[in-house]
Amino acid sequence: MTKIQIRKAAGTWVVRSGGAVLGESSNALELSEGDLAPVIYFPRGDIATAFLDRSDKTSHCAGKGDASYYSIVNKSSVTENAVWSYEDPLDAVAEIKGHLAFVTGESVKVEQI
Repeated sequence: MTKIQIRKAAGTWVVRSGGAVLGESSNALELSEGDLAPVIYFPRGDIATAFLDRSDKTSHCAGKGDASYYSIVNKSSVTENAVWSYEDPLDAVAEIKGHLAFVTGESVKVEQI
């Protein structure tokens, strides 16, 4: 199994979708897994969850557990399954409980500010 490392992300991070700021945090976590690009996990309390709509999608990661997904809904668009969360992660990655991560792309940007 690929080694997973979690540490506090340096600085302040922001996530935007459709031109709107969904959240900003100086308490984000950075999760590194093997050769994959690091992923920023935002504390749920730092995200405007009113824009998130839980979807039916789920996935399983051998190292993290079962993930739930959310779509981002704003005035101009819906970005399907753009957010994931491990509601009950495995003990080895317990720090990511209560955090949200974002699928970055054309309509979703995660940046250090």
